[in-house]
Amino acid sequence: MKKWWQKTLVLSVALLTFGLITPNHEIWDVLENGQASNNSQSSNIQANDQPKTQVSAVVEESISTEEETPRQSIESILFAAKEQSYIKFGSRIAPVIGDEFEERIFPKIAEAIEQTLTRMDDESIKYLAITNRPSQNGEKIFHITNEETGKDLIRFHVRTEKRPQDGFFYNFHYHTAEDHFVAHHTLGDIYWSKNTPPKWLS
Repeated sequence: MKKWWQKTLVLSVALLTFGLITPNHEIWDVLENGQASNNSQSSNIQANDQPKTQVSAVVEESISTEEETPRQSIESILFAAKEQSYIKFGSRIAPVIGDEFEERIFPKIAEAIEQTLTRMDDESIKYLAITNRPSQNGEKIFHITNEETGKDLIRFHVRTEKRPQDGFFYNFHYHTAEDHFVAHHTLGDIYWSKNTPPKWLS
């Protein structure tokens, strides 16, 4: 095996296994010599302990030194918002309204989130979280909350409306803490059909 290829393989495996398989591991003896050495097991037991702690220390250090920027926080909230929306839709509603939701509704959700969060300071954005339990019987898709205070900042909902002669529509809207969640800010409607839609999360 070419030396550079072997070094690359050894390094990749060591990184991917967080040091559990080290360059002294029996697997490398088998690859290089075609057979396992008998005394390699005892040396591996000793060798495995040290690299494992070194790798975990490096990972912990990189996690603690890299703080999320406000832009990364907003991006992660937008990702979670889309994920929670599809959880709310479930496997029966999502295939039917998914394309229209992606084209018409989600860009407005993203715009509302970004407008709300850009009015906040960077320190406050770090404490924002998104709820992860859409309501099965109610309107709630997700809420964005301040983890420090436990208070909601913005609430995104969808309501099923039956309109005479037209059928069923999904009305997407949101409420903000700025007006104590009184105003109803419409994001848009998506037509279902004249048939009764399935339950949320189904």
